[in-house]
Amino acid sequence: MQELTEGQVLKIMESYGNDPQQLIAVLLDIQEASGKNVVEQKWSILASKVLGVPLSKIYDILTFYAMFSTTPRGKHVIEVCQSTPCHFTKAEEIVGWFEEALGVKVGSTTDDGVFTLFRTSCVGACDVGPVAKIGDDVFGDLSPDKVKTLVKSYREGQPNLREALVCQN
Repeated sequence: MQELTEGQVLKIMESYGNDPQQLIAVLLDIQEASGKNVVEQKWSILASKVLGVPLSKIYDILTFYAMFSTTPRGKHVIEVCQSTPCHFTKAEEIVGWFEEALGVKVGSTTDDGVFTLFRTSCVGACDVGPVAKIGDDVFGDLSPDKVKTLVKSYREGQPNLREALVCQN
């Protein structure tokens, strides 16, 4: 993956009219464009200067919202729900299934940089728990086979393998 450039970051900010009110959207786009799911310090500093937003406010946002990261993560972030309903429907087993399928422990990124595995709080799909969220998609009623299929579909870029598994909320 090619390194994100200053020109690309400036273009992202320009696409929002360099509007400081669009800071969260700008940061999300920068993070996505990074290819590493991260908002690097140099881009935070640039956004501060261009948008006229104090750097402290940018870091408040980056460290408050779980969707942001200031350290590189995998291309696909897997979040296993740990809410009370998911806990009682064996969320910890799901964590183990993902750890086995990915070859990493929670909080780690795979060596190929494709996946990072986390626990998260409620994702709002208690009716199909236990669930995991990958990007914007929520997957429920998971089993070891479904987890293996999900990992394979993301790793091999085959969305058709996972489409039937996405929860329709």
